[in-house]
Amino acid sequence: MERVDFLVVGAGIAGASAAYELAAQGRVLVLERESQPGYHSTGRSAALYTQTYGPAPIRALTVASWDFYINPPAGFAEHAMLTPRGVMIIGREDEIERLDAEYEQGRRLTPSVERYDREQVLARAPFLRPDYVAGGVWEPDARDIDVHALHQGYLRGLKARGGRVVTDAEVRALVRQDGLWVAETGAGSFAAPVVVNAAGAWADELAKLAGVVTVGLVPKRRTAITFDPVFEDPADKAGLDGWPMVSDVAETFYVKPDAGRLLASPADQTPVEPCDVQPEDIDVAVTVDRLEQASRFTVRRLAHRWAGLRSFVGDKVPVVGFAADAEGFFWLAGQGGYGIQTAPAMGRVAAGLATGRGLPQDVRALGVTELDLSPARKR
Repeated sequence: MERVDFLVVGAGIAGASAAYELAAQGRVLVLERESQPGYHSTGRSAALYTQTYGPAPIRALTVASWDFYINPPAGFAEHAMLTPRGVMIIGREDEIERLDAEYEQGRRLTPSVERYDREQVLARAPFLRPDYVAGGVWEPDARDIDVHALHQGYLRGLKARGGRVVTDAEVRALVRQDGLWVAETGAGSFAAPVVVNAAGAWADELAKLAGVVTVGLVPKRRTAITFDPVFEDPADKAGLDGWPMVSDVAETFYVKPDAGRLLASPADQTPVEPCDVQPEDIDVAVTVDRLEQASRFTVRRLAHRWAGLRSFVGDKVPVVGFAADAEGFFWLAGQGGYGIQTAPAMGRVAAGLATGRGLPQDVRALGVTELDLSPARKR
């Protein structure tokens, strides 16, 4: 049986970023149930860095991640992990008040956010129908994230710090013995005084396996498609790669450029059991219908369709901290759709709390408290 200081269950972006930070403090081993890290939610993300998305703690953690993205450690990535995109949140005439509220909330932590009228929105996103849009909120510093570069940077950094990842290592038993958590897997037995539950949609299932009280995690299906938009005038497609991501203020769809095509989603949040989730025909049809109502193009053929899992607790804020009912059992779950954009700060937060050093000062200065994230708030 191999013994380390920290066992991290799950090698997605949450587990990888936490393991990287923890490896600076002790010996770390990551257990991944799949044959490759990042197979589920991490590999199916829309990959956007936006400071105006999510509840207040998420926005703060996103802001606290900016410096890492812009100035990562030497050798972490071969090229920039963020590239310019911009996000436009749009609304109809009957949604003006919601747009105003979105603007006021957004600029609390992000002063560059601007309130746009219809003409300004259409100048940035010319594919929209003028009769659909009444105004928008523009976030100029939103960026596309190279998720692969970020994830691989953490995994390489973990290895450089002496840690490692074991794949095909689904945890079949997890028990506390003599001050250690012992994990039995198909790849062997492993033990550590601290186990970090970064199992994504399976985090509550892992807790049940360990006899730990669950936090009410709900995996939710999110559908996505890519396609080539068809305009009456093909010239209207010019400049597609420079269009911003557009999301409606009611969160019923979003669309953004992706490798010469458009990527879109109905922003669905359908509760499902943890699984290798697949898209449903009805959700794909809803996506196309909502897009064609808002846009001047049609969708005639899909290039690709897929689904991913976004796991939430009731308040949509991640659960990060030690369980009150099980010594050494550390929660790192419920990142929802925010796990990529907050990963640099969340990794530091997890390492700080798991080693007893507390929240990083820059995160605390943005108004985040340990109670905001603690599993104790779910009891």
